[in-house]
Amino acid sequence: MIDRAQKNNGNIVAPTLREAIGYWFKLGLLSFGGPAGQIAMMHHDLVEKKRWISDKRFLHALNYCMILPGPEAQQLATYIGWLMHRTWGGVIAGGLFVLPSLLILIALSWGYMRFGDIPQVAAMLYGIKPAVVAIVLFAAYRIGLRVLKNKILWGVALFAFVAISLLDLPFPLIILATGLVGTVAHYYFPRQFNIVKAHQSSVSQHGKAVIDDDTPSPPHAKFSMRKMLKWLGGSIAIWCMAMALLTLVYGWQAVLTQMAWFFTKAALLTFGGAYAVLPYVYQGAVEHYHWLTPHQMIDGLALGETTPGPLIMVVAFVGFVGGWSQAVLGSDSLFLSGAVAAMLVTFFTFLPSFLFIFIGAPLVEATQNNLKLSAPLTAITAAVVGVIVSLALFFAQHVFLPTATLHGIDYYAVLLAVLALWLLVKWNLSVIKLVLACAALGLLHFYWLPVVS
Repeated sequence: MIDRAQKNNGNIVAPTLREAIGYWFKLGLLSFGGPAGQIAMMHHDLVEKKRWISDKRFLHALNYCMILPGPEAQQLATYIGWLMHRTWGGVIAGGLFVLPSLLILIALSWGYMRFGDIPQVAAMLYGIKPAVVAIVLFAAYRIGLRVLKNKILWGVALFAFVAISLLDLPFPLIILATGLVGTVAHYYFPRQFNIVKAHQSSVSQHGKAVIDDDTPSPPHAKFSMRKMLKWLGGSIAIWCMAMALLTLVYGWQAVLTQMAWFFTKAALLTFGGAYAVLPYVYQGAVEHYHWLTPHQMIDGLALGETTPGPLIMVVAFVGFVGGWSQAVLGSDSLFLSGAVAAMLVTFFTFLPSFLFIFIGAPLVEATQNNLKLSAPLTAITAAVVGVIVSLALFFAQHVFLPTATLHGIDYYAVLLAVLALWLLVKWNLSVIKLVLACAALGLLHFYWLPVVS
């Protein structure tokens, strides 16, 4: 733990664990805006305002988190919490980043399943669906603007789009293939893959910090092979015990057991952020297991966009709807079925994120500025652009062509999507405001349609 008595210039004092808990809880409640907004909020609070960590150490931790599968903002919070207050600091920071979103999504999912058929609620969801199409397209636009800098990377993105949308290849296979391509191609075309993935700060100096550039890593952050193997063995044991318990109680083919297995794979095999995970979740939860419908998946993404925490928390909605619709704990306990499934998939989705930090962070602290994974990461990110575009087009098909024929085009939904995309690109409207505005327009359409018809 950073010594409480350690002081730097400007009367900066290391926070107590209690003070840190207060901050992490506040962050979990207010962390809207996706990973970019969440990372920017942490940078402003921890680097510029509180000066708990220097800009260089913050970005160094972020660079590591960005090469991991899983939500980088939550992993960054876990890393900084661990660096300041050992293991419990990391567990608390990462847990509080997720907990408020989980509780809110359980409540929203219950309302969705309980009242989603009410005409006014259905009308608001009708207006939100085109906004989701625009949001996903905008995500592809933002990532593509940053990474698609040459023809090779454009080719990687096109390959990923064709592979998942036309060839129906599994998402993990596409990611592994493009990562391998990036690794090999980097030796022949090094300049083509020299794309800086890490977030860069526009502020070079914020004064001394508790964990400054030259502050030695605390004793618990020293790399030890023995500690690494201990964490690895303990985490695997926790996972095995949880899976064994589910298998013994419900059986391997039971919904809860299959959810645990599926979302473990999602957590381990998906790179590139929440939008990159969604196609894999869709392939499994909708097409393979049929835990929810395509329209429910779109609605879940909309709800996930309006709650704090990482967007990958949409898996809690998937779990809740799957648990409710499959009545995993009996038809008389639908809410409990959904809530248990939501908590279960959240646990198995985020367990690897904690493991990656507790195992890898000490090594990262010992090898600062020595990560050489930029080439495969760049190729994977380029592939993610193509995958996200494919996801957006799939959503668009279900939203704009509800009858699956060209004669049944929903022109009002198309207009809403175009308007939403324009507001995102031109005016950088926040996602929450956009979703609320489109919900209002959906409600307006509900009341206006009977008049004009």
